[in-house]
Amino acid sequence: MFDQITLANGLRVIGQKLTHVRSCTVGVWVKVGSMNELSSENGLSHFIEHMVFKGTKNRSARDIAEEMDMVGGQLNAFTSKECTCFYAKVIDEDLRLAVDILADLSLRPVFDEGELNKERGVVMEEIAMVEDTPEDLVHELLADVQYSGSLKEPILGTNDLIRGYSRDDMVTYWKRHYVPQNMVLAISGNYDWDEFIQMVNEYFDEFPNQKGEEKASEPQVFLPGRKAREKDTEQLHICMGFPGVPAGDDEIYALSVFNNILGGGMSSRLFQRIREELGMAYSVYSYSSSYTGLGVFNIYAGTTPENGEVVIREIQEQMKILLDEGMTEKEFISAKAQLRSGFVLALESSSGRMQSIGRALLLRDKVQDPEEALKKIDAVTMEDVSAIAARILSSKPSAAIVGKDAPRYLEMIGGVALG
Repeated sequence: MFDQITLANGLRVIGQKLTHVRSCTVGVWVKVGSMNELSSENGLSHFIEHMVFKGTKNRSARDIAEEMDMVGGQLNAFTSKECTCFYAKVIDEDLRLAVDILADLSLRPVFDEGELNKERGVVMEEIAMVEDTPEDLVHELLADVQYSGSLKEPILGTNDLIRGYSRDDMVTYWKRHYVPQNMVLAISGNYDWDEFIQMVNEYFDEFPNQKGEEKASEPQVFLPGRKAREKDTEQLHICMGFPGVPAGDDEIYALSVFNNILGGGMSSRLFQRIREELGMAYSVYSYSSSYTGLGVFNIYAGTTPENGEVVIREIQEQMKILLDEGMTEKEFISAKAQLRSGFVLALESSSGRMQSIGRALLLRDKVQDPEEALKKIDAVTMEDVSAIAARILSSKPSAAIVGKDAPRYLEMIGGVALG
């Protein structure tokens, strides 16, 4: 079902053909994110993601934008805690241009001093946006107290660090990580595999360094920490976190079903109770995040300070009821259907497929066939969901709150009510 090859230089290439579309999505995946940074390098992965678009040996920033716009393509990038991805979506006849530009971005950026100083300001504005967006800020605070080691570090870095990075810092870091053994090239859509590999060999032929150095891995541990940020906002932003499931663990399917029941959708218990019945929050939800060696299960609610105490109590009460009484069969069937449908719909586009196979090969060294994943979803039982719910909700939570009188509300969050 997948096309796959490792080139002579060590670059892994994977593809999934979709004959019913006329598009192709290509992504360059690099195993570098905030988890790969030393404390003194925090934010460099994301800063580099910005800088490669400011000019390469073959193209100016304007050239990059104009060439992609001339064919009506889409070009973008993102940085996460574990990886960086540059990707392009084009119609199939423009695949060569997409491969050419992506190779330029990832292998031949110039890191111009003038552009670096301008983009430094852009990144600092992005950091300021998080500070001014309480819902984003509360999740950053939660990460800071619930993770040990590098997982707690912000992807964007800090103003002090961004302000101090030089061109040499950036080039040294880039050369160390942008190496073939640390990268995956993924494609999905309507392509000819042999022609695609010829393009890859042509454009991905000169890496800045053939052998990089990886930061030594460190154990990641969940911490039940607490943090409050006093802020003059109209809403109180509440986050609770629990230990979850690490990436690659098949328990993620049972956890996903549980998530849909508790707070993952409009029919979930938290949404129905806190928003629909009480009208005390516009936004209330739960979600899981999985990384190498560690996963978390988090809950968020935004409410007025006047309703903060009731919302916190209701969140904990809904968790306690689910822990003590379990789920209904109707909830279980609906939650599994949501999970199954969401998985299938995410793979309907070339972009979704590229994201799935590229990330899996880069971070897990293997790609799961979609049919195998669907079988694992179907195999989840009510007992599986109850077991993981009991394990998660019986744990002492981490917590973060942003808003007026935040420390007072932080004291109301605890594990006693959960069993």
